[in-house]
Amino acid sequence: MADDLYITPTITLQGWEMTEQFTRASGPGGQNVNKVSTAVELRFEAERSPSLPDPVKTRLKRLAGRRWTVDGALVLFVQDTRSQARNRELARDRLAELVLSATEKPKRRVATKPTYGSVKRRLKAKKVRGEVKALRGAVEE
Repeated sequence: MADDLYITPTITLQGWEMTEQFTRASGPGGQNVNKVSTAVELRFEAERSPSLPDPVKTRLKRLAGRRWTVDGALVLFVQDTRSQARNRELARDRLAELVLSATEKPKRRVATKPTYGSVKRRLKAKKVRGEVKALRGAVEE
């Protein structure tokens, strides 16, 4: 695959980093499914990629989940349409989307304390609930 995949002004995936393999798709399509290899398996060597900074690789690995292989490659399998060219296009779009979402730094969560009023309300509700439960049980004669 000779063409590069533009992601951001600083990130462009080189053609040699991605390999495609075409296989027969499953599902409806009649004779087309039995004869034509329309499904595409796009393999991106993410771990070895010089295009991606390390923090992006780490986030990409987390986002990829099961699609991340042991040897550090990201594998996308697309068989959505009956057209090989369209499936190839979809696979490249999904890869670009995934890498783009990995470039976004997650917002740091700022720890907050519960308000004084909310703590008081919570404790009051617990006390009331405890009193309700205390009324249950054996009746004394």
